[in-house]
Amino acid sequence: MLFFMSIASYIKDDLAVRLQTGRELPQQLTLDSLAEMYNVSFTPIRAAVAELIDEGLLAKGPNRRLVANSPVKKEGSVIQAAQLPEPPRDPFDVISRDLIQMSLEGVPLYLREEVTAEKYGVSRSMIRNVLHRLAGEGILDHIPRRGWRLRPFRQVDLQSYVEVRESLELTALNLSLDRLDPAELQRLLDLNVLPEQPGESLRIDESLHTYLIETANNSYIKEFFERQGRYYRLLFQWEDHEFSVAVETIRQHREILTALLNRDWAAARAALSFHILKNHPILTGIEQSSVKSTDCES
Repeated sequence: MLFFMSIASYIKDDLAVRLQTGRELPQQLTLDSLAEMYNVSFTPIRAAVAELIDEGLLAKGPNRRLVANSPVKKEGSVIQAAQLPEPPRDPFDVISRDLIQMSLEGVPLYLREEVTAEKYGVSRSMIRNVLHRLAGEGILDHIPRRGWRLRPFRQVDLQSYVEVRESLELTALNLSLDRLDPAELQRLLDLNVLPEQPGESLRIDESLHTYLIETANNSYIKEFFERQGRYYRLLFQWEDHEFSVAVETIRQHREILTALLNRDWAAARAALSFHILKNHPILTGIEQSSVKSTDCES
């Protein structure tokens, strides 16, 4: 698992610097104290400690404790000047991408906190925080005494959602026409930059949709997207990792924004409608699993 390797490598490098430079460490070096210090499970700690023992920076002591081997310090050495490494990125991104892939299988799945924490090499408290955040995004439901139920992707649900989304966003656009700020529209246009060459790093700005919904000032439209849109927003962000899809999304955003800046309302409506209904080539092409919807555990 990529994230496990990342956190284990970080812990190993961080401990190496601390051991070599005399930086702060738990008073008693044990697997438990290190797991508490880094807020992770024992799995990445064991991997990091094993490497440090092989390198001679740690040794096994009595009562399951670890003993730090004092390095030979030379004044002004690189070791003494070494900086602590940057912590790895938030596991939320890694776990959410994995769960999206599992959701796309279309089969309900129950996740156990203990098993999931061990899989990603993080603590129970950290995995619980991540799962609560994902529940807030609509991809998980917490079921008492069962764990966390992953929401299965359904083509029929996607089609129903985009149809309602199109209707409500077009309504939001109509309600916003007299309130649209040209300066804000130009800012949004400037944020959607097409690449100059294939493979160039892209950053898609989706705030056009939020701007229209907020400017419409209709609480019922806002409530629909707050309650129903989060799960699909995660799916759409996942889909936009495909370069060709991302480029087309940016192009369509620019078409909508250009029409709005030109006050060509008919063109803006047509472009917005097409963008919502037709811009999901990967998701609409997913074939649902032939396995019936049965609960299973991971």
